[in-house]
Amino acid sequence: MSRPPTRRRVLTLAAGAALTSGTAPAARAAATKAAPARAAGAPSPVPSSWAVHPFRLDQVTLGDGVFRRKRDLMLDYARSYPADRILAVFRANAGLDTRGARPPGGWETADGNLRGHYGGHFLTLVAQAYADTREAALKSKLDHLVGALAECQRALAEHGTPRPSHPGYLAAYPETQFVLLESYTTYPAIWAPYYTCHKIMRGLLDAYTLAGNAQALTVASSMGDWVHSRLGHLPKAQLERMWSIYIAGEYGGMNEVMADLYALTGRREHLVAARCFDNTALLDACAENRDVLDGRHANQHIPQFTGYLRVYDHTGEERYAAAARAFWGMVAGPRTYSLGGTGQGEMFRARGAVAATLDDRNAETCATYNMLKLSRQLFFREPDAAYMDHYERGLTNHILASRRDAPGTSGPEVTYFVGMGPGVVREYGNTGTCCGGTGMENHTKYQDSVYFRSADGNALYVNLYLASTLRWAERGFVIEQTSTFPAEGVRALTFREGSGRLDLKLRIPSWATAGVTVTVNGVRQPVEAVPGSYLTLARRWRGGDRVEISTPYRLRVERAPDDPSVQSVFHGPVLLVAQSPEQGFRAFSFYRDFTLRGDLADSIRPEGRPLHFTTHGLTLAPFFVADDTRYHAYFRRFEPVVVFGGSDSGVPNRTRGDGLTFLDVLWEQAPFPSAGRFVEAVRVLAGTWLSAGLFTAAERDAVVAAAVRADLRS
Repeated sequence: MSRPPTRRRVLTLAAGAALTSGTAPAARAAATKAAPARAAGAPSPVPSSWAVHPFRLDQVTLGDGVFRRKRDLMLDYARSYPADRILAVFRANAGLDTRGARPPGGWETADGNLRGHYGGHFLTLVAQAYADTREAALKSKLDHLVGALAECQRALAEHGTPRPSHPGYLAAYPETQFVLLESYTTYPAIWAPYYTCHKIMRGLLDAYTLAGNAQALTVASSMGDWVHSRLGHLPKAQLERMWSIYIAGEYGGMNEVMADLYALTGRREHLVAARCFDNTALLDACAENRDVLDGRHANQHIPQFTGYLRVYDHTGEERYAAAARAFWGMVAGPRTYSLGGTGQGEMFRARGAVAATLDDRNAETCATYNMLKLSRQLFFREPDAAYMDHYERGLTNHILASRRDAPGTSGPEVTYFVGMGPGVVREYGNTGTCCGGTGMENHTKYQDSVYFRSADGNALYVNLYLASTLRWAERGFVIEQTSTFPAEGVRALTFREGSGRLDLKLRIPSWATAGVTVTVNGVRQPVEAVPGSYLTLARRWRGGDRVEISTPYRLRVERAPDDPSVQSVFHGPVLLVAQSPEQGFRAFSFYRDFTLRGDLADSIRPEGRPLHFTTHGLTLAPFFVADDTRYHAYFRRFEPVVVFGGSDSGVPNRTRGDGLTFLDVLWEQAPFPSAGRFVEAVRVLAGTWLSAGLFTAAERDAVVAAAVRADLRS
């Protein structure tokens, strides 16, 4: 990439550096304990605090469409990329034969301080791919990876150089980085050792829960024992200082994975270790709803809050849940770009600073990956449609857009930053980087949030309108959804198998303001569909029943909170970007073309291809089309004079205190049923502008006269 992210430079530690003191007594280094017996492949137990439960990845299959096509591109990478290249850095660290394999590259090099993280992501990729496809070759590859990592863990315990402090240690470098962190060594001398640990442990747990590899749980449980042995005896103040260090103290979702491990093993030490990762200053601030995010590293902190929710599940301590809810609200909205991503140059900026931060280094893809995970986890406890609105935005406009629309098996071909400034271009690749790792995962789990079920099994939530089939064995239902999403169209849910009473909860997206129609077996239902909520159809369903939901798309703009003249344009849920290499903001004017209906369709015309439009001589394309075209995700709205069609008042289109102009406020009242109602609305609003000192009496009269002269069509 032309401008590398702040964590790109990889420095090395001398091989075999001596360990410093600070480990627990030698008695800790007992033989590695096997995890307690449990049904192989059983998912983690669902907490009693969850009102809503997910379906297993293998219970939902994607239908035809762009999501499946992008998924298939990543499946090709999972199938073809050599496992031994992933294992090379682990084997080298354990003193084992690397079998001539070269490490993947990027940050995953033989001497990189973050080496091993990419291997953890690759485990998750293959586990998800196997859960989705049940291909025997993928299972064999996954088992090979896990077996080799177990061999590395044993080799390190028996003859590591230097020997680890506990036989559960597993990494692609010596324990030195962890020791140095305990004395507050900073980046780049060390590079986020617990972040790497998290990726490896997460991949192992996914190999167990998604693919039934029991050995993976044994290895992960031993790693958890090692984590407890390193951290369990450290003073709280020392831990908190460690986690406050930029990059070096980044630990990914260690609290989440340790809590998940505890749910599987029941070992108290694993829950104790999860709580060692409390980043108390930020945790307490968010629990008190104090926004202190400005200047903090975005992706260093987002996954911490998913972890706090999992700790809450096991402890019941409300501050963990309160902090996660408040943190989500500080990011989703006030710090979110139109595509659903956050951050400039990996950092959170001031609350509401969107227009002021647009450049070529916005929206680290990892951060969106983690915000979607947090949204999903919050929904399990409180099924608020706002969480799924955010999920849909990020999934459709960032994650789907992050995989290049071209085959490639030498690397994941995904984005790191996604610029939101004028005339930027997406750059793909990212072998060995953090976004390369999460990118592998993103495109092999599209179906994981399409459907959820209520805790009692009496309700089915339809969250996303992706072509898919749900096999709900516990209820005997097989439900097929046909859909062209993200394109516009009628979505249909057909009960292919099963019968029984069920509350079918259909999400009505917040953007669905053009009317919603729901039919059952062709009969329109007398229901109220409120945008930003769920509509419930409660009845006894039978095989062959068919539900159709229509949510027509409308063209709309979204304004940046810090400068309402900086805007993005959407068609329904789909972000449209203007294709142009120009490096300055393009200026768009729309109101002159408006008719009484007040619709952007009067100014933005269909181009001919689905979801493509033209305006001001430019093509507007759906952002999920992932190519190398330079684009503008935001434009500058330029409406200098109050004008209605060809009737120009000559009066400046002044703004009020919130940044909205006279014409902005007027056209928010559209559509107008008649010219008379339109003129009356202009008259009333012009009077308001006069009272506020924004118009003179003469200007008010000129605006009203222009409205009377205007010949606007319906």
